[in-house]
Amino acid sequence: MGQFNAIVGQSGGPTCAINATLSGVIRACLESKKINRLYGMKNGIEGLMKEDIVDLFSFFEDEKSLDALELTPASALGTCRLRLPDIGGDESRYEKIVEVLKKNDIHIFFYIGGNDSMDTVDKLSQYVKKNALDILVIGVPKTIDNDLVVTDHTPGYGSACKYIATTLKEIIRDCAVYTQKAVTIVEIMGRDSGWLTASASLCALDGKGVDLIYFPERAFDDDKFISDVKRVLDDHNDVVVAISEGIRYSDGEYVCHNNSVDVFGNRQLCGSATALASLVKGRLGCKTRAIELNVPQRCASHLCSATDIAESVMIGSHAVKLALEGRSGIVPVFVRQDGEYKIGFSCANAHDIANKVKFIPDNFIGEDECSATEECIKYVLPLIQGERFPEFKNGLPVQLVIK
Repeated sequence: MGQFNAIVGQSGGPTCAINATLSGVIRACLESKKINRLYGMKNGIEGLMKEDIVDLFSFFEDEKSLDALELTPASALGTCRLRLPDIGGDESRYEKIVEVLKKNDIHIFFYIGGNDSMDTVDKLSQYVKKNALDILVIGVPKTIDNDLVVTDHTPGYGSACKYIATTLKEIIRDCAVYTQKAVTIVEIMGRDSGWLTASASLCALDGKGVDLIYFPERAFDDDKFISDVKRVLDDHNDVVVAISEGIRYSDGEYVCHNNSVDVFGNRQLCGSATALASLVKGRLGCKTRAIELNVPQRCASHLCSATDIAESVMIGSHAVKLALEGRSGIVPVFVRQDGEYKIGFSCANAHDIANKVKFIPDNFIGEDECSATEECIKYVLPLIQGERFPEFKNGLPVQLVIK
């Protein structure tokens, strides 16, 4: 096989490690000597259909620029949340995508993203196969939510956990300085699964941890919640509660009562902490505070996990390896080895990952349904190890911008 062109895009919610995965793709393509040009699609497939692409080889000419990319938060190529139609219906978007790929002699398509992005990979690979096109389609996983099936964990998750656990430790210290009885409720991202909320359990490893943790995998009950809070409040004045934004009642209704949805039908969630703070204030009469960690959970690159960044680069490189082997419609995944923490690689069909959700296993949640177990801590802890700090200039981190 001679030299040919490839393209890479980023899709869905950003993370502080998604650019490290992009760096892995770029590094591996450069080292392969088989890729003539590697293009980047601006704003995912939306930009691709507009032929808004950039030559990444000309942009990243040295090691320093790739190092800076790896520690720059958010999606350097931009992102989108465009849902492709099912194969067999209106295929005009597929035709436009293929038109742009053929025009630029692109034979490999890499797409870095989460559940919904793997839906794009799956559908595009089906279209390519159906029409016998000489195009390889490879998905590359990312998501701070850690809810992709098959893979042990996802790039971006470890850094988000490190930020969450660190911030909670700081909040716990701040809450402890007062003698007044108070309940602080911290809302953590996670629509359907509580993987991010599980990182709150790490705070207790070397000191006081959060008092209560609530996962969307368990039906929420107002009366039980108030009983739990009162029990802890009777023991000490400074109560800190960690909740997932997606906690819901037994009838499926979210605590935050928000009905807006995105193009993939996903509920847009926020306000659960505020709702519960009002509930506690009304029932118990004590001081309350609601804290929504929000976007910093996925963009705090100043506190990223060195393990997460290294693994993110590796999985991007592994995606290129699979493509050069002629694989298509697949996604590289992490496999955790037995014994001391070590990660290996395998691959899965995009179809087996797309639109599926990995939930926290039962043995990660305490029998009281408001705590995490030792098994949970052992799973998360290796993923937050090590620090890798960006270069600082004028007291602020240096970030790379692709223009």
